Amino acid sequence: MTVLGSSRRPPLLRGLFRRWAGRGRSVGDGVLALGLALLAFVPTLSHVGAQIADLSGHAPGALSIGLTLAQTLPLAVRTRWPAVCLAVVGCAFAMHQALGCPATFGTVGLYPALYSAGAHQASSRRALPAVASAGYAVLAVVLHRLGSPQTIPDYLAFYLVLAGVWLVGGGVRRRRAEEAERRRLAAEVAAAAERARIARELHDVVTHHVTAMVVQADAAQFLPTSAPERVGESLAAVSDTGRRALTELRYLLGVLEATGRSASADRAPALGKVGDLVGQARRSGQPVEFTERGEQRSQGVDVELAAYRVVQEALTNAMKHAAGRRTQVVVLHGEEHIEVEVVTEGPAPSPAATPAARRPGPAGGRGLAGLRERVRMLDGELVAGPGPDGGFRVRAVIPSEPVQE
Repeated sequence: MTVLGSSRRPPLLRGLFRRWAGRGRSVGDGVLALGLALLAFVPTLSHVGAQIADLSGHAPGALSIGLTLAQTLPLAVRTRWPAVCLAVVGCAFAMHQALGCPATFGTVGLYPALYSAGAHQASSRRALPAVASAGYAVLAVVLHRLGSPQTIPDYLAFYLVLAGVWLVGGGVRRRRAEEAERRRLAAEVAAAAERARIARELHDVVTHHVTAMVVQADAAQFLPTSAPERVGESLAAVSDTGRRALTELRYLLGVLEATGRSASADRAPALGKVGDLVGQARRSGQPVEFTERGEQRSQGVDVELAAYRVVQEALTNAMKHAAGRRTQVVVLHGEEHIEVEVVTEGPAPSPAATPAARRPGPAGGRGLAGLRERVRMLDGELVAGPGPDGGFRVRAVIPSEPVQE
């Protein structure tokens, strides 16, 4: 639980606050026990209680006072040791009824003891009700032998009241267990979603830049004989791509770092940096045409990053599977959405046609699947598939999300 201003407390006060919060339940139980003990000696409340025997003949005295306290003070440990609390309170109640002690409000302590046993007893949940029921049956027989005016329906009605209190506590315990299970499942789902998000980010960052570096390095192998004057330029492009990869990886690690600090939003790849992706693809030898239409507006980080990743993944696939094919990148800024379309023209070459494809590696598919999930989470839509001329087309429509002040 987050408490306003708790981070500004001095260390001593923070320690005291945590200690008090940890003992809050025990303190509440102690207050309840002490309150019932005091109310038990208020004469006007003596007729209120859990009376069943209606026997008389025992004068008030030390034993009566002791039994009254034994029915109230054990409630101080009702949540820590609910079975012990019920045993002490139940035995004291039985003796109080069998001895015909004066009526007292303290007999009400039997109800919270039963409730606590149902709500907080973790073990022996089946044996404890059986033992308590057997004890009550013995008490009913003893009271009948001692001349109690109560009849079997009276004992049965009182038993049903006690059983109802127990069942209420058991229902609370079950709801509490179900809520804990729901929280556990929700945490697992959130963790799985976070792992999937991290996998998408790593895929988008690493695959694009590594693919570009592989394509650039493969092209540089032929330059010493065909165009030696471009060797330096090609190696500089590889170096520049590596630096970009390191920059984005540092940003991603900064986001994932559990230090309580959030990475700066201006370091995240944004829609305005799509031109850098296009330039990088061109330096890798991919002929790319970039068109931007409409008035660019400031968008939320998630929207801009999703649009950026769509272009990044599409260009990565173009360099891997359609190297040398003309690729068109179009970004349309609408009033209510951003539309990104990347089209690679011409029949896609076979996998053996490109140097990158000849390298062994894992099967693809994670990139586009991750993009669909990312766009879907923003209430957008992504469509990817072959074009009519044999090329490949990726189109995403993402609703606009103005920057929140």
